[in-house]
Amino acid sequence: MAVLAVALVVLGVFVKLPSLSNTVQAASVLSVHNLNTPALRPANHIDPNPAKGGGDIAITGGVALLPESGPSGTIADIQDKKPSADQISIYVVREGDTLSQIAEMFDVTTNTVLWSNDLKSARDIHPGDTLVILPIDGIEHVVAKGDTAASLAKKYKADAAEILSFNNIEALKVGETIIIPHGVEAPTPKARSVGTARISGGPSLIGYFLRPLLGGIKTQGIHGYNGIDIGVPVGTPVMASAPGTVLVARSSGYNGGYGRYIVVQHPNGTQTLYAHLSEIYVSSGSNVSQGEVIGASGNSGRSTGPHLHYEVHGARNPF
Repeated sequence: MAVLAVALVVLGVFVKLPSLSNTVQAASVLSVHNLNTPALRPANHIDPNPAKGGGDIAITGGVALLPESGPSGTIADIQDKKPSADQISIYVVREGDTLSQIAEMFDVTTNTVLWSNDLKSARDIHPGDTLVILPIDGIEHVVAKGDTAASLAKKYKADAAEILSFNNIEALKVGETIIIPHGVEAPTPKARSVGTARISGGPSLIGYFLRPLLGGIKTQGIHGYNGIDIGVPVGTPVMASAPGTVLVARSSGYNGGYGRYIVVQHPNGTQTLYAHLSEIYVSSGSNVSQGEVIGASGNSGRSTGPHLHYEVHGARNPF
């Protein structure tokens, strides 16, 4: 097994364990919080070249494995080292952090941070908490007279309840700027794209990825972050497309629309994501083999029916 260099930032403290030979061992040694999301990142075989498509999923603690620097080791010290807009990142909250600072650091809205972590307000964030920062796609809209959540949902092909939930409001106010999560751009001067869908080419890696399901029907082609939807009954076994290490295993929550989901990092630097699951059979830091059953399909999160949402980061989606 490849030797991993694992680094962790917890409350601004930098720790490096250079000779861990087992990712499960690393996960147990570096357990940060009673969460399924790790604050560690396998450092081997990660290709930083964005031209390879898909966008890496960066698992980062304190903004990606950075030692405490500057006079205080605060967010300001690492503002110039932001992850790319395509990354799914993990951030460990430090003393003195604010919700707005964290959001600005990742170039997302404060509501994205709250929404991705099933939090209601900035008061729910505390030092030591591990936050998942999802690159939520959506549309920025200035509320006009006559707008309703239902009318905007129809206009942008979104969900009315989700619009209110994401923006943490009960009703729209004229002149207020809101985000339409997962909205599709409409021809209006009052709307501009905010983190729209990113579809990349990248290497095809023919034969590397195993189809994650046996059977099923592709109900939606490439959309979102290089993802597809495969319609199957709830409970259908979901398999790892390639061998690798489980980076994220969220067994509950809305999680920005993914519902229950898993992210696997593969030895060649690519990653795969499996969303809307009903069951998760692995945990963060686990090693999985190609074809191993890691969960069961479902209808969790933002889902219009039982299916698997499957994404490939760092290469073309072969399915």
